[in-house]
Order: sequence, then C-alpha cells, then structure tokens
Amino acid sequence: MHMRERKSLLDYFTKGEILLWRISVAFIVVSFLLFDRENYLTLIASFIGVTSLIFNAKGNPFGQFLMVIFSILYGVISFAFAYYGEMITYLGMTAPMAVFALVSWLKNPYNGNKAEVKVNRLKAKEIIFMITLTEAITLVFYYILAAFHTANLIPSTLSVTTSFLAVYLTFRRSAFYAIGYAANDIVLIILWVLATTSDISYLSVAICFVVFLVNDIYGFINWSRMQKRQENDCIALVNN
Repeated sequence: MHMRERKSLLDYFTKGEILLWRISVAFIVVSFLLFDRENYLTLIASFIGVTSLIFNAKGNPFGQFLMVIFSILYGVISFAFAYYGEMITYLGMTAPMAVFALVSWLKNPYNGNKAEVKVNRLKAKEIIFMITLTEAITLVFYYILAAFHTANLIPSTLSVTTSFLAVYLTFRRSAFYAIGYAANDIVLIILWVLATTSDISYLSVAICFVVFLVNDIYGFINWSRMQKRQENDCIALVNN
C-alpha cells in the first residue's frame, strides 16, 4: 500500500474507529495465543470478520465483500465442531445474502458516493413480511438441524433466526441490521462457550464474537447518525 493510499484510508476512518479496530485485533490475537495457537483459520477469519464490521459500520460495500469471505471460513470452522446449523446458515444463507447485500449497496450509493450506502427505512408491511418469513425459516431449520443431530439444537436454531434477520436487514439497508447481528453475536457467544466444555481452544472463537458484538453496537450507532444526516440533507435540499 502506497503512503498516499494509507493516509487516505486513515483519513477515511475516525480516530475512534481506528482505535476500536486496533483494540479488537489485539483482543483476537491475545485470545488466540492464550487459548488456541493451532487453528490459524480461526485467526484469519476473525481478522477478516472484524475488518468487515468496521467497513460495514461506515456503510461501505467493501465490508460486504469481506463478509462473504468470512462466512465461507466460518462455515468451515463450524463444520469442524459439528455445528451444522452454523455451517448451513453461513454457507447457505449468510454468504449468498452478503453477495446480494453487496450488489444492493453498490446500486444504492448516497449522493453518488460509492463508499457510503443510502440508508433505508422499512415500512410496516415489509416488517410484518420479514417477521413472518423469519418464523417460517426458523421452523424449517429447526427440523433440518434436528435431523442432522446438531450440537446444542436450540441455540443453533436461534442463531439461524437472528442470522436471517441480520442478513435481511443488511440487504434492505436498514440501520437495524447491526442490532440483528448483535443479537446473533450473543447467541454465538453462548454456542462457542458451550463448545469450550470439550475443547478450550474454542474460547478464542467466543471472545471473537464478544469483539464482534462491540463492533456491531458501534455499527448501529453510526448508521443511526448516517440516517439522521442523510434525512436532514434531504430535507434541506427540498427546502432550498
């Protein structure tokens, strides 16, 4: 990376965002060194995941590109622990939906700025549709996961529910996408803490999702600011 490109990237993020990313990476590295030291795929996936979140928090489509890569790697990690629900969810739903979200974000830049997506507000009818669809998918996946004898069935099913809400809201460019992912993070923290009863190395994955939770909370805060700013700009434009 050239010095000019590096300076441009540093100017793009606020000091707080850079600090959040650095602290997140530090937690991931320390937890890996303390509890794992072997599964480098987990470490790489964690780096990619946390980097995608900081770009997503800015409404930058590049974050969705990184999310596709993370979803594939996380699916492989989940398979290793027989968390088939996680594997199916991320490979069969999160990764494809991240591709759709990437296209949606690229097609809807704010005022022509490709580094910032136009934030969308969902109407009541679509919210009802989303909830109904989520309930149907949850029911179907419960039986699918049960058939696969998935470890920790109930939390795994809840992970499908929260994942679908998150990817749907991401695709529809709603600020509440980050709340969906935060809820999913909480479920995943529980899942991977349960996994540590058989292998302590999985604690590093649990800590990774604690870091993700903090980043997703920031994502919601920043998207709320973006939405308010964009709507105020729209009002000012109409008044002028």
